Amino acid sequence: MAESPFIIAGGGIGGLAAALGLARKGYPSVVLEQSARLGEIGAGIQIGPNAFHSFDYLGVGDEAREKAVYIDKLRLMDALSAEEITHIPLDEPFRERFGNPYAVVHRADLHDVLLDACRDDALVEFRTSHAVTGYEQDAEGVTVHVRDRDPIRGRALVGADGLRSVIRAQLVGDGEPRVSGHTTYRSVIPTEQMPEDLRWNAATLWAGPRCHIVHYPLKGWKVFNLVVTYHNDAPEAVAGKPVDKDEVRQGFEHIHERARRIIEHGDNWKLWVLCDREPITRWNEGRVVLLGDAAHPMLQYFAQGACMALEDAVSLSHNLEACEGHVERTFETYCRQRVPRTARVQMESRAIGEYIYHPAGAAALVRNGIMSTRSPEEYYYRLSWLYGGSGIDSTLKSSLESMRR
Repeated sequence: MAESPFIIAGGGIGGLAAALGLARKGYPSVVLEQSARLGEIGAGIQIGPNAFHSFDYLGVGDEAREKAVYIDKLRLMDALSAEEITHIPLDEPFRERFGNPYAVVHRADLHDVLLDACRDDALVEFRTSHAVTGYEQDAEGVTVHVRDRDPIRGRALVGADGLRSVIRAQLVGDGEPRVSGHTTYRSVIPTEQMPEDLRWNAATLWAGPRCHIVHYPLKGWKVFNLVVTYHNDAPEAVAGKPVDKDEVRQGFEHIHERARRIIEHGDNWKLWVLCDREPITRWNEGRVVLLGDAAHPMLQYFAQGACMALEDAVSLSHNLEACEGHVERTFETYCRQRVPRTARVQMESRAIGEYIYHPAGAAALVRNGIMSTRSPEEYYYRLSWLYGGSGIDSTLKSSLESMRR
């Protein structure tokens, strides 16, 4: 048993997964959350097989599966013609190939699964209304400074405090996130308000010039998640701003009416301007390390932000056990193994937005021509590095193998 706890800054999905992973290895942690209560904002997220691998490792696989909606396919539509470009089946051959399903789930439900598991473990302590302002470290541990509260001493510090991480600002000092210029509007509607001819059991993406629309069912088919994104060169980061429907309509006048009318069914729209950061090679310094969006914030286009944070948590706890509790060696190994994989997802997320989601003219014709001719098996091969095939990083692979023995 560790003499002092790991301090985790941030009580989101990544922070809770890290706490749960550490607890599974016998290490206590204190989770510091700046909000007055632990919870998640937002709506639906997509979770690939690699996320389910991580849930299984953390001991909450069954609970996560109970919250999920299992869609039949990933469907790519041409937003100009309203014709299908391609789809990727997510049926039994997909599950057999990758060892787990692909699903969609409400972000709050996923957070609750991790939160309940952490609350049931005596090794995890929560402190809300604790806004971390910085840290100091020495050879024996880390002192974490909290606004208007006494400092907290711990064995090490895990910065899981998101896109604008205070821990990253001190450790890396790379300034504000990169504003992508892409604006996303989100809504959740009752299923009966979704056009009946579009109530597909699929994660559907309508790809158009400088814009796209995504929809899929949630909450046991009680609601549909709507996400519409417009590349409008927005200059500043915005998060969760309520907007009216007239603003959402802008940027979608040029697409097919069948896709455009989805917007008309949404209510209570909120706006986000998407941001990410350049991949970096150093997430750690001594007894301090970054995790999740604090380490590798990415655009939403690969649907892997939460998945990568979960993998981080598995890798961190696995390496702590492998390194026999030696914190600095653990953090060095964790970063060496995680940086290349997450950097690839960051870069490919940008590329997907440009070359698959938003191209126009000849570039869109090239996309349609290439993607429409690929077989399911070819798509599975191309995704094997991500979802758990031979290309998965060695840490997560060995973690899962040790769990299954």
